[in-house]
Amino acid sequence: MSNRHPHPDLTDLPEDIRTKVLEVQEKAGFVPNVFLTFARRPAEWRAFFAYHDALMVPESVGRESGLTKGDREMIVTTTSAANNCLYCVVAHGAILRIYEKKPLVADQVAVNYRKADISPRQRAMLDFAMKVCQHSDKIEDADFAALHAHGFSDEDAWDIAAITAFFGLSNRMASFSGMMPNPEFYTMGRVPKQK
Repeated sequence: MSNRHPHPDLTDLPEDIRTKVLEVQEKAGFVPNVFLTFARRPAEWRAFFAYHDALMVPESVGRESGLTKGDREMIVTTTSAANNCLYCVVAHGAILRIYEKKPLVADQVAVNYRKADISPRQRAMLDFAMKVCQHSDKIEDADFAALHAHGFSDEDAWDIAAITAFFGLSNRMASFSGMMPNPEFYTMGRVPKQK
């Protein structure tokens, strides 16, 4: 957890935030540190998670996306690594491993997505995301054409860019605040569940 900025007690949170945090705890078995770190400012917490959900769970706002859940987490993990964000690489890498059912993929894309065991479509997606992450001012028509060649639409390009940009903010807030990944994230999705 962060030592720089104290997080509020769960019992002190506004009802809507407390309810959401308890739902996450029920589903995950723990409360990801991001939920309590950002809860110190309720209005910002609400705005952050509303935008997060609109991008990462588009069906929650009645929108379809050409990106899979795994694609979205792959974008987060890859660009968060480029931004040196420990929290997001570990947390979203765990979710990526689960969605893709590949225990090695998160480590691979975090270190060098160009050598990772991913599809050419995913590589094109990450090429675009990394250009948005590092040189958004240099995006040009050829970058969109490369996405189109792999079946991505202009709306998909918007999603890739928006996820990259949103997590650029998240990366910086997590890093500046000293937010540490929950220990539970490190082992998630690495070993297949026993049946």
